[in-house]
Amino acid sequence: MGTPPLASDVCAGGGSAVWFSMNFCTLGSPVLLISFLFWLSLATPGAWAAGYETCPPVKPGMLNVHLLPHTHDDVGWLKTVDQYYYGILNDVQHASVQYILDSVIASLLENPTRRFIYVEMAFFSRWWKEQTNATQDVVRRLVHQGRLEFVNGGWVMNDEAATYYGAIVDQMTLGLRFLQDTFGSSGRPRVAWHIDPFGHSREQASLFAQMGFDGFFLGRIDYQDKVAREEKLKMEEVWRGSASLKPPTADLFTGVLPNNYNPPRNLCWDVLCADHPLVEDPKSPEFNAKTLVSYFLQLAYSQQQYYRTKHTVMTMGSDFQYENANMWFKNMDKLIRLVNKQQAEGSQVHVLYSTPSCYLWELNKANLTWSVKEDDFFPYADGPHMFWTGYFSSRPALKRYERLSYNFLQVCKQLEALAGPAATTGPYGSGDSAPLNEAMAVLQHHDAVSGTARQNVANDYARQLAAGWGPCEVLVSNALAMLSHEKQNFSFCRELNISICPVSQKSEHFQVTIYNPLGRKVQQMIRLPVNDGIFFVKDPNGKTVPSNVVMRPNSYSKRYQWDLLFPAFVPALGFSMYSVAKVTAATSQAYRLRARSKKSRSHVLFIENEYIRATFDSGTGLLMKIENMEQSLSLPVSQGFFWYNASTGDGKSSQASGAYIFRPNHLKPMPVSRWAQVHLVKTALVQEVHQNFSAWCSQVVRLYPGQRHLELEWMVGPIPVKDGWGKEVISRFDTPLKTQGEFYTDSNGREILKRRRNHRPTWRLNQTEPVAGNYYPVNTRIYISDGHTQLTVVTDRSQGGSSLQDGSLELMVHRRLLLDDGRGVQEPLMELGTGSTVLGRHLVLLSSVSDAAARHRLLAEKEILAPQVVLSQGGSSPYYYWAAPRTQFSALRQDLPPQVHLLTLARWGPKMLLLRLEHQFTATEDSGRKLSSPVTLNLQNLFQAFTITELQETTLAANQRLSEASRLKWMTDSGLISYPAPSKLDPTSVTLRPMEIRTFVARVKWQESS
Repeated sequence: MGTPPLASDVCAGGGSAVWFSMNFCTLGSPVLLISFLFWLSLATPGAWAAGYETCPPVKPGMLNVHLLPHTHDDVGWLKTVDQYYYGILNDVQHASVQYILDSVIASLLENPTRRFIYVEMAFFSRWWKEQTNATQDVVRRLVHQGRLEFVNGGWVMNDEAATYYGAIVDQMTLGLRFLQDTFGSSGRPRVAWHIDPFGHSREQASLFAQMGFDGFFLGRIDYQDKVAREEKLKMEEVWRGSASLKPPTADLFTGVLPNNYNPPRNLCWDVLCADHPLVEDPKSPEFNAKTLVSYFLQLAYSQQQYYRTKHTVMTMGSDFQYENANMWFKNMDKLIRLVNKQQAEGSQVHVLYSTPSCYLWELNKANLTWSVKEDDFFPYADGPHMFWTGYFSSRPALKRYERLSYNFLQVCKQLEALAGPAATTGPYGSGDSAPLNEAMAVLQHHDAVSGTARQNVANDYARQLAAGWGPCEVLVSNALAMLSHEKQNFSFCRELNISICPVSQKSEHFQVTIYNPLGRKVQQMIRLPVNDGIFFVKDPNGKTVPSNVVMRPNSYSKRYQWDLLFPAFVPALGFSMYSVAKVTAATSQAYRLRARSKKSRSHVLFIENEYIRATFDSGTGLLMKIENMEQSLSLPVSQGFFWYNASTGDGKSSQASGAYIFRPNHLKPMPVSRWAQVHLVKTALVQEVHQNFSAWCSQVVRLYPGQRHLELEWMVGPIPVKDGWGKEVISRFDTPLKTQGEFYTDSNGREILKRRRNHRPTWRLNQTEPVAGNYYPVNTRIYISDGHTQLTVVTDRSQGGSSLQDGSLELMVHRRLLLDDGRGVQEPLMELGTGSTVLGRHLVLLSSVSDAAARHRLLAEKEILAPQVVLSQGGSSPYYYWAAPRTQFSALRQDLPPQVHLLTLARWGPKMLLLRLEHQFTATEDSGRKLSSPVTLNLQNLFQAFTITELQETTLAANQRLSEASRLKWMTDSGLISYPAPSKLDPTSVTLRPMEIRTFVARVKWQESS
């Protein structure tokens, strides 16, 4: 995402290479003799091993201005990924990545001092595959010499608000592995580069530090924060990304760039810009060299006053620039020569082509002591009344689809690892996890899962996910058949969220295979759409299990529709197979009379199980109280749906609500309804209150046996806007808890940050938007507490949330807006089609503060990695003629302890696996169960699907051996930091400390079925 195009399409005149001249259209690929240029590159001085040693020399004592030539290439925004790459629909936005890379490589070869940085591997990997061997050799040479430097290196530059940490790790691993495989260690980025994301999370810094990055550069921070940093000389600090990991494990040097990521004013020499080229002929009436050089010197000194060293940077590039790289480099060549020429006249400014890592290297050599930052950079505002907190909730259907796809991708990767080669080639065809892995990586882009792309681009993101599911379904089928020793007609019900599953709705007999991706056994209530009737369900051992057929929510006005419920027990990292058979319709009729829900006429309306009771106001139908009977806690809780009237601009500001910006017209939202029509369902397996608030808003409040949380399943949309009012819909919980203006949100699904209303921890806030300015990203949970009692809400997708009054907690579930917010999309967030109606869930926990972490940590883990249900009908055939069918299986010899989360289990090569294990509790979340204590595992005796024969520990992104990884050391004002050498790896004794993630590449031997 960035600024709108500055100029219309232009095809400028010719350019010249060093030894020959030819004319070409500057918007196309330059026709250059690659073999000739390759010989030129061989003659260029420079070391082969890229790194800090390839950095250009600076001039000590002078102000060194590092020019950073770069392009920012959104992986989808106003155009789709393919349209951006190929240069299609240039009337929408002039952008073509393939020509940018063609042009940059040619321009780098013309002058050995030129440098360029590139970020998005989703584009670069595609371009690379299209190149000849000769071109690839040229590019390898440029990379080895440090003249083409990769920064960040992920598949995309991911969003930091709406992204789950596991998906961030996956997309970074994908991009960094491409660089490692293609360029070796010289292609490894040293610097993280998030110049466009709209706010920055603390967890992102922690993850980057654990990946081995030396520094992190940001473009966008709050306008008030930036002013405060400039005054205090804190534009560069050490960011402490974790309160649990021992420094410097999660420490990362972080710098704020002076001009977001754009060039200085008057110095943009791209075909998309209108600035004058540098004219140094004094006889020309357009002569401007003297003026521009003088301006540049003033700019350099002005910029440097906000930084602490004799070094400063200028970002020379912007969105999709350098399609004619010659324009940029030709003018920068002149600028560098003319500015440095002034040193003979006494100037103390030295300008050079550089890169972020070379700039960072000079900062490190300055040997200064740096302040430490421990909070985050949310929320982001770029002016008064302009808070970028709407995108926390924009396009909730896409956000949910992304989260479901993360779940299925982990299932797919795990089964590929457990079954070995049989998963990718088997009776169902060729299975492949790569398409979904790449699609999920694309979705992490800061205009994708954020919901800030145009509607047609959002549709294309969903198309990529859907295309990725298919090859994974084949892989999962192959793996399940191999592991169960039985080939079945597997079917995946992708539309279960809207209660469509042909196998369960049309079959008299079918099998249900439930795969559990967690490292612990789970009990899950399985819910499948069926036709009316009674069903017998049998477990893997052939024993009958309890089942109910209950009326589906929102089916009152139609012919009644039904769901089959039964409890399933699934072992750790394994599956259980249940069989379902329908009995006669006569029996069904008698059952139907018992199971149909009815409107409650009792004065007290409640649902309960052995742990929780939820009481509703019989007059309004609204929730009024939650009781935790296990801990003798009772809390009045009123829950309902409200909507903010979206601003279209007012006398204070013309700013409207849009895909990025949240700006309500009034501080208090309107209720969708002050009462709900209520239906009550009570069976042995579920108790539900169905609430209908309006034609476009309803909810089911649900309790299953053994459940320690209350489930709220809501349906919102299509939001009506014919009244001319855009609406931003929230679910709000009001309690009498005295919370003193404080509430808590998670950071990308990992550590928790305390928030205070109308407050920022490190700078004085002038609050201009009391609602939007207090919204924060909620990736998996938000909670409020009075120090004794805690109310936590676990979400099923990323949303925006806040506590605007003491004891109150709200989450934005949907938004539909009539105006664009002026940030470049040029399209209102109308959410037409399948995204107009959204189904979602909030899981509500009432508990004592002392054990709340144990409850919400494990519940969020189970919500993110819920069991995968696969159906089959018809007969089956043996996979191995000598092996009996296996109806239950676990890949683990024993369950993982509750502290340990299996973050990654994936194929890494022909006989290699990638394994990540993490301690999922912080240092202060003991919960009376020693959950904050270190845990030691024996990896050699952990898995029974395969045997680990060799084990190598790596950094988080698996692109460096941990024993060989080293990062730049920084002195901080928080005291001395020790840098212990990594201990020798013992696979039989691997210890995880709070919040620690350990990553391993393992050589394995799969077990043969006997």
